Amino acid sequence: MRPERPSTHPTQTYRSAISRFTTGVAIITTATPSGYAGMTASAVTSLSLDPLQLIVCVGNRLPTRSAIVESGRFVVNVLGAGHEDVALRFASPLPDKFAGVALREDHDMPVLSEAIAHFVCRVDAALPGGDHTILIGDVEACDFVEDAAPLVYFGSRFGQLCDPERHAQLHYDWQLALAM
Repeated sequence: MRPERPSTHPTQTYRSAISRFTTGVAIITTATPSGYAGMTASAVTSLSLDPLQLIVCVGNRLPTRSAIVESGRFVVNVLGAGHEDVALRFASPLPDKFAGVALREDHDMPVLSEAIAHFVCRVDAALPGGDHTILIGDVEACDFVEDAAPLVYFGSRFGQLCDPERHAQLHYDWQLALAM
C-alpha cells in the first residue's frame, strides 16, 4: 500500500509524476545575426526515420524559442555523464551562456564540443502545445561519440546509467566474498 501524500495542486502533482520519467539531457542551440541562443531541454524525441525528424518542445516565453523561429534552424546537443555544469549553465538566465563553452568548427550552427551526439535541424513545423511550442526538425546532419555514457534526468535530479561492467564486477566480488 502506498503512503498517502498531502493534497497538492494538480500542476504540482503532474510535475512530480512526470519527473519520474527518465530522460536524456540536451542543449538546444541556434544562431541568429545577433548571436547564439541556447537552453537546456529534456523534452526531445525521435519522430521519423523517413524523413529523418525529431521533436523538441520549447517554452513559449524563452528567448531561445524566438531565436529558433528567427533562424529556422537549431541543434540538439546531447550531454554525456559529468556535464551537469553545462546543463545548469544553459538552464540559467545568464546573458552569455556560451562564454567558455567550446564549439565544433565544422558546422555553421553552434554544436557543443562536449556533446556525445548532435542533430543539426531545419524547422519543418512549429505547433502550439499549451505553454510550449512543439518544433519538428528535419535532421540535416548528425553524429555521435561511440561508447559515451549519457547524462540522465530523473526526479528533478541529474544522474547516470549504471556501468554494466562495473556492476558485474561488484556482483562477482560480492558472490566471492559470500562463498569464503
